[in-house]
Amino acid sequence: MIIGGLEKLTFLDYPDHLAAIIFTQGCNFRCRFCYNPMLVLPRQGEDVKNKEEKGFSALSTEDLFLFLRERFGRLDGVVITGGEPTMHPDLPSFIKKIKEIGYLVKLDTNGTNPGMIEKLLKEKLIDYIAMDLKAPLDKYEEVVGVKVNCDNIRKSAKMIISSGLPYEFRTTVVPGLLVKEDIDKMGEIIKGAEKWYLQNFKSDTELVDAKLKGEAGYTAKEMTEFAAIGKKYVKLCEVRS
Repeated sequence: MIIGGLEKLTFLDYPDHLAAIIFTQGCNFRCRFCYNPMLVLPRQGEDVKNKEEKGFSALSTEDLFLFLRERFGRLDGVVITGGEPTMHPDLPSFIKKIKEIGYLVKLDTNGTNPGMIEKLLKEKLIDYIAMDLKAPLDKYEEVVGVKVNCDNIRKSAKMIISSGLPYEFRTTVVPGLLVKEDIDKMGEIIKGAEKWYLQNFKSDTELVDAKLKGEAGYTAKEMTEFAAIGKKYVKLCEVRS
């Protein structure tokens, strides 16, 4: 596993649990609005052990597990995010080691690898899963910047909804990429889901596309309108700040 960074404590990223966040290095998407460019662009697939990145503390696998063992009992869970964690073929064995310590595990994914998601579900290696739904299927490649097998997006969404696990879908709503009509199309993909959170575009940080830095997001009123559309398709659709 190539670890891009560690956030030692979060109250927000794993609902109802105190957790640490493990950031994996590398992503198969090139979303212009992504605010983790250090995990996507500079060294996809390169070992970043024992190096420092802005906003993250890079560390070795050995040091990571030392930290997790020391914090067990004070932390409830671990969030594995990226980058895109399912790119890493050793993800199942990595999670097994985390669960052997006794942690709950939440996985963040873009849904492009349903085979890996299926394996993790079958082996009961995850306790919560969050999938980023980037766009309507006909706009996916435009939004994420690469070729996409949209059947895999559908498969992952369906698998997650029927998994029996706590889960959520998330969408970052970026002006110029997504409009109100897109929310209806996306809602059809995850119709009947439990939770769908809409996140406003964040531009006050480093982004994959530096040209977007400082650009305005949608207004609070517009985001509320988007969430109202989403509520037609899922049980809970809210704006997440």
